Amino acid sequence: MTTFDIDWVRSQFPALSTKVNGYPAVFFDGPGGTQVPQRVIDAMGACLAASNANTHGAFATSRRTDEVIAAAHGAMADMLGCDAEEIVFGPNMTTLTFALSRALGREFAPGDEIIVTRLDHDANVSPWTALEERGCAIRFVDIHPGDCTLDMDELRQKVTPRTRVVAVGYASNAVGTINDVAEVVRLAHAVGAMACIDAVHYAPHGPIDVRSLDCDFLVCSPYKFFGPHSGVLYGKREHLLRLRPYKVRPATNNLPGRWETGTQNHEGMAGVTAAVEYLADLGRRHTPEAHGQRVALLAAYHALRAYEQRLLGQLVPALLEIPGLTFYGIAEHARFQQRVPTVAVRLAGRSPRELAAYLGERGIFTWDGNYYALNLSERLGVEPYGGMLRIGLVHYNTAEEIDRLHEALRELAMQKRIP
Repeated sequence: MTTFDIDWVRSQFPALSTKVNGYPAVFFDGPGGTQVPQRVIDAMGACLAASNANTHGAFATSRRTDEVIAAAHGAMADMLGCDAEEIVFGPNMTTLTFALSRALGREFAPGDEIIVTRLDHDANVSPWTALEERGCAIRFVDIHPGDCTLDMDELRQKVTPRTRVVAVGYASNAVGTINDVAEVVRLAHAVGAMACIDAVHYAPHGPIDVRSLDCDFLVCSPYKFFGPHSGVLYGKREHLLRLRPYKVRPATNNLPGRWETGTQNHEGMAGVTAAVEYLADLGRRHTPEAHGQRVALLAAYHALRAYEQRLLGQLVPALLEIPGLTFYGIAEHARFQQRVPTVAVRLAGRSPRELAAYLGERGIFTWDGNYYALNLSERLGVEPYGGMLRIGLVHYNTAEEIDRLHEALRELAMQKRIP
């Protein structure tokens, strides 16, 4: 593999030329939504210009719309390692998960159990806790507060023959922990339960192979991996055919259309295809012999994962040496393979909102609050105090940007608080 071509990467993203108060913008807000390559913008505009019609019509623009839709399903199938008809598009991950939980709920009975965690984004919690209205019992799995990892021993204890669904995130959107999702799937299947994996935050950082993972369902959001705002659900074919989704009567019963309610965001689908193609091109630049889109995507993740690990190795020690800073999550370099480059911190005497505003005035974009990981924020005891400051790196970030962040936070930490 050649050296990671960060100059080429950054040249693909027009937003990276933004300036704030004379400072070049630093996008450390990736966990809330990444920036997009120019090709994504172009693809969405071209779709609106040349394919702005509904589906299955007997005319040219409608046929082109059908081609856009087919290409998007094929691109996501390449990305996740499945068949195109096992890919379902929707407006976002949250809506898709609610649709899935409602369909599954039709089969559940009072006393059936659903397992969720205190580490997850609430979009992988509330759709499942809503099934309490059908008499389902919700079982929460706790975390180890010291490093914000999932308590797998507790999970093993709570998975029983009454368990119907185990819903777990691939990686935490708040503190970056990567869960042992393969073990989660194994535990669920051992008692005949289904495993539903939220891969929204993992998808920008690592490869996904739903076949080898053997999960029943997996959701992700293209706007977290350099595409437009939309959601994607993978479901095993047998489940998608057996379950009864809520849909209008004229809608097809074929896959994947029976799950794609209403008119879809066609220009968004065109953008998703372009985002996947961008990642594949990144893979080919670093592994020229990577032939075929799936192989090129795996090469891209191999390259960007190694690059992000180097950035993480710079970021975490820099944060840990700032006076008064509290770090949440895995901090040991030897364990960085168990996390993605998303970190959460607090600084003594400053609210997370103050930190985000201070950095924002210097062109450094970060998030404050709970980022919908409400159970985690409550478990760590920081919810009443504004949550945490989240710094989320992706592969278009640089070592120089980390230096700017460190300098700004250290400068703030050394300032005397004015009453």
